[in-house]
Amino acid sequence: MNTKLLIPQQSTARTLAVKLVFLVAIPFLAKCLPASGADNTRPNVLFIISDDLNNSLGCYGHPLVKSPNIDRLAARGIRFERAYCQFPLCGPSRNSMLTGLYPNSTGILANRQIFRQTIPEQLSLPHAFRMEGYFAARIGKLYHYNVPKSVGTNGHDDPGSWELEINPAGCDRLIEEPDIFSLRPGNFGGTISWYASPRGDHLHTDGLLSTDAEWVLERCARDSNRPFFLAVGFYRPHTPYVAPKEYFEDYPLDDMPLVQGVEEDVKDLPPHALGSHKDEHDLLNDDLSRQAIQAYYASITFMDAQVGRVLDALDRLGLAENTIIVLTSDHGYHLGEHGLWQKMSLFEESARVPLIIATPGMPQAGSVAESPVGHIDIYPTLTELCSVTAPDNLQGQSLVPMLNDPTLQGRGWTLTQVTRGSNEKTTFGYTLRTRRWRFTEWDSGNQGRELYDHKTDPLEQTNLWEDPAHSDRVQRLARRVKTISKRTLPKSGKIPPIRPETWSPNITDP
Repeated sequence: MNTKLLIPQQSTARTLAVKLVFLVAIPFLAKCLPASGADNTRPNVLFIISDDLNNSLGCYGHPLVKSPNIDRLAARGIRFERAYCQFPLCGPSRNSMLTGLYPNSTGILANRQIFRQTIPEQLSLPHAFRMEGYFAARIGKLYHYNVPKSVGTNGHDDPGSWELEINPAGCDRLIEEPDIFSLRPGNFGGTISWYASPRGDHLHTDGLLSTDAEWVLERCARDSNRPFFLAVGFYRPHTPYVAPKEYFEDYPLDDMPLVQGVEEDVKDLPPHALGSHKDEHDLLNDDLSRQAIQAYYASITFMDAQVGRVLDALDRLGLAENTIIVLTSDHGYHLGEHGLWQKMSLFEESARVPLIIATPGMPQAGSVAESPVGHIDIYPTLTELCSVTAPDNLQGQSLVPMLNDPTLQGRGWTLTQVTRGSNEKTTFGYTLRTRRWRFTEWDSGNQGRELYDHKTDPLEQTNLWEDPAHSDRVQRLARRVKTISKRTLPKSGKIPPIRPETWSPNITDP
C-alpha cells in the first residue's frame, strides 16, 4: 500500500495528529481486511448528513435560502420530493437510519443512547461496508452528539462502524460560546440561540470538517486499492445557529417570513400534536423570531458552502466518476409553523427531510422522485448499489428502481413516529404519509387524530378527521397505521429494552 500522504505546509497540531495516526495505521490495514478481500471496482460512497436541516433549500423551491452547492448536487442526482425521517429526534432518527430498522426495532426512542445497548449484534450501514473491505471513515456527527458540548469528541458513537473517526472542534465550540445569544442564557444545544461570528469559514467546526474531508479524499485518491465509505456529518444548522457574519448579510431581517394565523390554526389539534412546544418559545416576539430565522438560514448557507468544498475535492481528485453521493438530514425543523419551533412533532416541517442521491453517470440526473420514501430506505439502497451483503432483517425498501425511473411509486407511503410523556407513561404517535395525505394517530386514536389533504392544504392547517366526508378514509388509514406500525417491531413483537450491561466492541462478531 502507498503510505505517502499529502500534508499541507500550514497544518494545525490537531490535523497533524490525525495524519500521524494514519501513517501508523495504514501499514496494518491490509492485514485487517475480511477474508473475502476488497474489490476496488466497487463504487465509493460519500455520505453527507446535516443536523436539524429542513427543506429550506433552493432545489426544494425555497424562495429565499441560498444553497447553490446542494442545488448542483441535486442537478447531478435524483431529488426525493417526499422523504421522511422515522423519528423526528436526532438519536432515534440516526440509529434507525444507520441500522436500517424502525425505532421500534432498534429500541432507541431517546437521545444519548446507541443501538448496541439494545441490539448489539446488528450491523450498522458502515459496519456492513467495513465487513466487505471498504475503508469506512467518519468526520463529525453521524450518531447522536450532545451538541454543542460533545463537539470535538466521539459523542454517542459506535466504534464498530468506523475505521477512522475525526472530531474537529472550531471557534464556535472553543471560543465563541460566551458571545452567543440564547433564549435561556448559557444554554445552547436544545435552546434557540445564535451568533454572527467575526471569524471565517475555516475556523468553524463545519469548516474544519470540510478541510478534514478534503484530506481524507486525497488519501483515498492516492491509494485506490480499497473503495471508501466516507461519512461527513455537519453540525449546522443545529443550535446554536453560528455562522460567519457575512452569511447573515444574505438575509435582511425585514425579509424574514413570519408564520401568520397560528391561533386559528391550532384550534382543531389534539394536545399531543403540540407536545413539542417549549415555554421558552413564548419569548420569541416578532423581532426575535426574525433574528432566529435569519440565523437559521445563514447557518444553512454556511453549511452549504462546506458541502461545496467536499464536492469540489471529489471532482478535483477524479473520484466523482466512481462515487455515489447521498445527502440528507436527520429530521426536519419548525420555524414557527403551528406555533412550534425546532423538532419532535409529526407535522410535515418536522418529519420531512431533504434527500438527494447521485450515482456516477446517472441517466435520470436532475429528476425528481415524487413518491414518499424514508430514511429506512437508504441502507438497502446503498448495499444494493455497491453489491454489499445486507442483513436480512432490514425493514426498508431499496430505492434503486426509483433511481432508474423516478416515476415509480415504490412502497407509496412512509411512517414516522414520536413519543410523548415519560418512561412511566409513554404515549406513541404515528403518522402515515402518502403522496396526497397525512394521517396521524395519538395512542391509537384515543388521544386524537389528524388528517390533512396536501392537495388543498400543504401547510396542514385544516384537520379533516372529524369531517363526515372523510370518515371512510379515516377508518381505512387507521387500519393501515395499525397494520404498518406492527411491522415496525422485531420478530419478538416487543421493543428491545435498554440493556444494563456494557458492550465490548467486536467488529466480526458483535
